Amino acid sequence: MAGFIGEYSHTISGKGRLIVPVRFRERLGEEFVVTKGLDGCLCAYAQSDWDRFEEKISELHLTDPKARNFSRQFLGGATLCETDAQGRILIPQKLRDYAGLTKDVTLVGVGTRVEIWDSATWEKVSDMDADEMARNMEDLGI
Repeated sequence: MAGFIGEYSHTISGKGRLIVPVRFRERLGEEFVVTKGLDGCLCAYAQSDWDRFEEKISELHLTDPKARNFSRQFLGGATLCETDAQGRILIPQKLRDYAGLTKDVTLVGVGTRVEIWDSATWEKVSDMDADEMARNMEDLGI
């Protein structure tokens, strides 16, 4: 199955309801996991992708403080979301606060996950010129 790709703009209601684009819902399924992401976004994972991710986390050494903190952040901050008849999910207040989600939201497909961004934050994070992108690709061996 193909990974998540694309960028979609939506609004989040005052109660925390967010429409998930049909293309993302098709792969995420009716129930999926949303958790804290890196760089100030949230991440949504299909259950099968989350299970693989959680398995990798469970293999981390409990004696490592970094591993314990990582586990707490990603697993402790996670919630199971279900889409309603209109294709919306309810994002808990704690997660909305973490990502600064207030009104305008951008959902971005990033392979095995969907990132959920405050649109203004996304604009800042994604603002990269072609030369910088080329340098990054080279540094990553792409």
